[in-house]
Amino acid sequence: MKKNIEPCYYGDYLQLDKILGAQHLQSEKYGSPAHEETLFIIVHQVYELWFKQVLHELNSVIDTFSQNQVRDQELITVVHRLHRIIQIQQLMNDQISVMETMTPQQFLSFRDYLVPASGFQSIQFKRLEISLGLKREYRIDFDKQSFYNRLEERDRALLENLEQKPSLFELVDQWLCRMPLLKKDDFDFLDHYEKATSELLEADKQTIENNPTLSDKERYQELKDWQATRENFDALFDEQKYVALRGEGKFRLSHKAMLSALFIKQYAEEPIFNLPFQLITALTEIDEKLTIWRYRHAMMVQRMLGTKIGTGGSSGHHYLKKTTESNRIFLDFFNMATFLLPKDMLPELPPSIKRYLGFYLSDEGK
Repeated sequence: MKKNIEPCYYGDYLQLDKILGAQHLQSEKYGSPAHEETLFIIVHQVYELWFKQVLHELNSVIDTFSQNQVRDQELITVVHRLHRIIQIQQLMNDQISVMETMTPQQFLSFRDYLVPASGFQSIQFKRLEISLGLKREYRIDFDKQSFYNRLEERDRALLENLEQKPSLFELVDQWLCRMPLLKKDDFDFLDHYEKATSELLEADKQTIENNPTLSDKERYQELKDWQATRENFDALFDEQKYVALRGEGKFRLSHKAMLSALFIKQYAEEPIFNLPFQLITALTEIDEKLTIWRYRHAMMVQRMLGTKIGTGGSSGHHYLKKTTESNRIFLDFFNMATFLLPKDMLPELPPSIKRYLGFYLSDEGK
């Protein structure tokens, strides 16, 4: 291990003079300093530091998936770094509790001095969203319209350039499409899966029709919901139907990527699929933590401002609440549970398939 030649001093290494001297209160410019403004600044500065680390991890993952091939060793590192992001997200979610020690009146003592500054202008958070896959076309209308108009030109140019690059969602979709799954030799997963799901859905329909506790109105609604589920299942076996539903926003993954992810989830206990399964699970959890962060942020804003507008001009709590469910990225991985079958209904993978996949996904097969 190499050693330093010059001594390293703690404060100099961390540049604490810069960090600890970076809290400048707006309220001081107009009168007495507001005590709680220091907390407000530090909490948001800490968020930005964590955003920087998350982007550092996320960019390394994107670089890995930008390759034509992703080896198992690289996938181990990817999953590890995604888990680190998840732990950072948990810290950021917990940090909201510190902000909530501030009362609404304490916040109002300096809030108006911040206009028109807003979380809209966190370039790192926007980079994080775009890099994950939340590009402008997937945002709710207000967010889509105001996404860039509160930014300085250099920041707008940076984000618009990032929008043109493949996001992690897009790269993972392409990676899933490249996996050699589903059908080989005498093994046809989709054929077996279609028969099994038909039996399962028909049994569900019979349960609804023969349930004596349901009123006619309730039975009608449940059968209507059953039909919608049936159509989603049918789309798995008909690419044209799937593309049509995807165009309506019911799916975001491509047809082949959806089938590959479903196959991985169904056979997650197989060693060859364990790392891909961990990857899918980690991306699901990142989306969940981000949704929780949005929700807690929305609740905190409602607690502080009620129905007042935000400092950036949005509808405040109402806007943040809408983004909680609308600005999702890996929602398909959540909804995939709809299509999972019980283990006893799955065909066992033939030894030839296991050998083939093991060879294909190994270094020798590449």
